[in-house]
Amino acid sequence: MLSGTAALADTVATGDLGLVIERATGSVLLIDQSERAALERIEGLGDLSHASLVYSPDERFAYVFGRDGGLTKVDLVEREIAARVVQAGNAIGGAISDDGELVAVSNYEPGGVRIFDADTLEMVADIPTGSKTIGLVDAPGRRFVFSLWDAGETWIADMSGGAPEITKIAGVGENPYDALVTGNGRTYIAGLFGEDGLTALDLWDDTPEPMGVLPGYGRGEAPLPVYKMPHLEGWALAGEEFVLPAVGRHEVLWVDARDFTETARTQTHGQPVFAMARPDGRQVWVNFAHPLNDTVQVIDTVTKEVVHSFQPGPAVLHMEFTARGHEVWISVRDAGKVLVYDTQTFEKLGEIAADSPSGIFFTARAHRTGL
Repeated sequence: MLSGTAALADTVATGDLGLVIERATGSVLLIDQSERAALERIEGLGDLSHASLVYSPDERFAYVFGRDGGLTKVDLVEREIAARVVQAGNAIGGAISDDGELVAVSNYEPGGVRIFDADTLEMVADIPTGSKTIGLVDAPGRRFVFSLWDAGETWIADMSGGAPEITKIAGVGENPYDALVTGNGRTYIAGLFGEDGLTALDLWDDTPEPMGVLPGYGRGEAPLPVYKMPHLEGWALAGEEFVLPAVGRHEVLWVDARDFTETARTQTHGQPVFAMARPDGRQVWVNFAHPLNDTVQVIDTVTKEVVHSFQPGPAVLHMEFTARGHEVWISVRDAGKVLVYDTQTFEKLGEIAADSPSGIFFTARAHRTGL
């Protein structure tokens, strides 16, 4: 038990919990939202320098994807590692099926996607691609969707029949580096590193065809050095518009979610990494790449203007909203803190000590497609 944390009853409801990745020490910090406190540090998860996680439908288990290829199942009730496998040499995220029975991991080395039984972590499918895989998300119907960095393709793996049935979509674009899926599971958007623009797929279509989004949006401009790739998992859907971080530019892009045309741009403090919508869609919170990563800006989605800017501390890496958006939790790696703010007043409400914190993940994610 961590000293100085909130006193615990015999039972803590899982809906009030979350995990913070402690990237330098291979540990995760179990946190209580209502108490704004740390409950336990769970160690032994390997290399978490670029880690993410998903939750089981009952919110009890987290599946943590480590950079070293480790897949770790963490029990939030018992506060311990329930199972762990090192399934590849270099992994880059994962997803859980809509029924919660399968966990998929995308790999850089040896490439491809491997799928595991969520209960036992036994491998049930190995999908070689001959490429680094990125942008792995779940989709309705026990499907997983992912893109191939080297080949410029997106694949759909349908696991509804047990063995994977693969649909390959070519012509996605040069070097897709990350992707998102909308909450209804219909639209998959891949960001492109090798060219200006993005590519969308309609997953409700029996034969999805690539649709260009903002092709050549930076044409005629001198590109800036890219210090950190933006994360499309940190996308925003505010009303009928997507808000997307622009690669190598000090701006976010507004895109009509119906026809994928550009509607506006908002100039920002630096190169955006995450552009995240408050759950009600009224605000977008943005953090930035090095060397301007001490700052967070808040954009009003009606005016599309920056309405608040502040400096939580050195190396702001991630933000997470509570389920209804009344608070935002921000990890400040080089200050060794997670800070909590009121999203209406911007008042600081609390802080939690953490060892090089990065990703923050609340259990409400268990009930959202793509998270």
